[in-house]
Amino acid sequence: MDPLLVARLQFATTTSIHFLFVLVTLGLVTLLVYLQTAWFLTRKPVYERLTRFWGTFYLVNYALGITTGIVMEFQFGLNWSGLSRYVGNVFGAPLAIETLVAFFLESTLLGMWIFGWHRLRRGAHLALLYGVAITAYASAFWILVANSWLQHPVGYRQEGGVAHLTDFGALLTNPAFGNAFGHVVSAALTTGGFLVAGISSWQLIRRTADYEAFRRSLRIGVVTASLGVTLVMGFGFAQFGYLGEIQPTKFGDDEDKAAAAADFAARFGGSPADYLPPSWIGGPLGFMILIAFTLMWVWFFIPFFYRDWIIRLKLPLVLLMIATPLPFVAAISGWLFREVGRQPWVVYGLLPTEAAVTRTSGAVMLTSYIGFTVLLLGLAVADWVLLARVAHRGTADPALGRRPDEPLPRPADRPEPVLA
Repeated sequence: MDPLLVARLQFATTTSIHFLFVLVTLGLVTLLVYLQTAWFLTRKPVYERLTRFWGTFYLVNYALGITTGIVMEFQFGLNWSGLSRYVGNVFGAPLAIETLVAFFLESTLLGMWIFGWHRLRRGAHLALLYGVAITAYASAFWILVANSWLQHPVGYRQEGGVAHLTDFGALLTNPAFGNAFGHVVSAALTTGGFLVAGISSWQLIRRTADYEAFRRSLRIGVVTASLGVTLVMGFGFAQFGYLGEIQPTKFGDDEDKAAAAADFAARFGGSPADYLPPSWIGGPLGFMILIAFTLMWVWFFIPFFYRDWIIRLKLPLVLLMIATPLPFVAAISGWLFREVGRQPWVVYGLLPTEAAVTRTSGAVMLTSYIGFTVLLLGLAVADWVLLARVAHRGTADPALGRRPDEPLPRPADRPEPVLA
C-alpha cells in the first residue's frame, strides 16, 4: 500500500474531524458572549439560564476538541517529517504562538470562567469570557496564518534545502490569508447559529418546560445564522478574485493552468499533467456554494420567528433542524477544495507532497491511520453523545454556574414539559 496515499487519508480524516469541533467552539463562544453580556446588562434570569445551558454545551465540545487537536499535532512529526524539516523555521512560528494562545492563555481564562461563577464580581466574570472569545479567535488567526503560507509562501528564503523566515510581517499580509480567515470565522458563526437554532427548535417541538428561554435562543440563533451565511458567501466569493493568480493550477483558466503546469514540470520533472489537482476538486466547491445559497432562506424566517403562532406550526422548526448539519457539510467541502486543490504540493510551488511524507512502509502508515482514526472517531462519538444528553436535559439543571450551597435537584423537582 502506498504510504503517501495513506498519510494523506489520515491527515484528511483527522483534520476534518477536528475542524468540526473548531467550528462549534468559535460559533458558540460568540453567542455565549452575547448571552452573558445581556444577562450582565439586564439581569434577566432567562439570560442566566441560557448562558449556563449553552456554556455547558460549549465546554463539552471544547474539552474534546482540544483532545483531537493534540492528537492531530503528532502527525507532523510522525507522517510528515519532510514537511517539518523544510518549513519548521517558518511554519513553527505561528504554530508556537497559537499553542501559547490556545493551550495556555485560552485554557487558563476558561478555567477561571468555569470556577468563577458566584465567586468573582459579575463584571470580572464577564471579562474572562471576553478573554476566552478573543483568544479563541486569535487561535484561529494564527492557524490560518500558517496554513496560508502553505497555500502561498511569502517572506522566506531557501538555504540548504530549508525555508527560513525573513519577513514576519509578510505572513500577516499574505493575500491567501485575509479573506480565508474571514471565511472560516463566518463559517463558524453560521454553524453556531444553526446549531443553536436547531436545538432550540427541537426543544420547542417537544414542548419544553422552559419555553421562554428556547424561544429567545431560537431567535438569537436564526439572526446569527443569517448574518453568518451572508458573510461566509461574501468572504468566499472575494477569494475568487486572486486565487487564479496565486494558485493558477487550482483556479486559473485553462491557459493559465497549462502554463503553470508546464513551468512546474520544467523545474521539478515529470509531465505537466502531474501538477494539476484532481479533476473532481470542483465538486466540493460547487456543493459548498449550493449549500450556502440554500441556507440563505433563513433570512426570510427572521420576522416570522418573532410570532408565536408561526413557532407553533412546527414546520419552520423542522426545517431548521434539517438545516443544522448543512453548515458542517459545507465547511468540510470548502476545506477539501482548499487543501486538495493545491495538490500535488504541500507548499505550493516549493515542496511536493511526495517529498514531505515520512519514509516508512505502507503497513506502518496504515497502522497509524487506523489507530488515529479509531481514536478520533471515538472522541467525536463521545462528543455528540454528551451533547445530546446536555440538549435533552435542557435548562432545568445545568451543572455550570450552580451555586456552591445549591442542593442537587431530585428528578421529582424538575419541571414537567408544558404546552406553550
